[in-house]
Amino acid sequence: MKENALDVLMYLFQKDIEEDIEVDPDRESVQMELLAAGFPAQEIAQAFAWLDSLIDRPSLPLPVNSRSYRIYVDTEMDRLDAECRGFLLLLEQGGILDPETREGVIDRVMALETDEIDLHQLKWIILMVLFNQPGHEEAYAWMEDLVFDDSPGYLH
Repeated sequence: MKENALDVLMYLFQKDIEEDIEVDPDRESVQMELLAAGFPAQEIAQAFAWLDSLIDRPSLPLPVNSRSYRIYVDTEMDRLDAECRGFLLLLEQGGILDPETREGVIDRVMALETDEIDLHQLKWIILMVLFNQPGHEEAYAWMEDLVFDDSPGYLH
């Protein structure tokens, strides 16, 4: 099985949630742990770059019009199939995502070096984005339940 940066991120996030770690370990010790778990160094570096971009990404307020909808460009449609795009729409209509968090999710999907994202992977990306958005605790809790109800256990 070829690991990618998303596999590293999902592994880290699941491990952090399950162990409910109070102390933030330093980056070097986390990298050593990931290497010991069998992840390639390049994928680990990409995962950390992805996380850094998620944390440093400014939230831009978007105008909201209930009659508007998101048009996906070809590269986004190549990465997110109809099922994933429909799921994003469902979450937005249900109040779990707002336009800013939806765009944050799409941005993080596009930042991954992968050809296509499946629904299970998209749910993890949404969870990670919501985790890093202040004021979205209820949406995060809802997504966490959804992700872990689907999750069969460790991903690696």
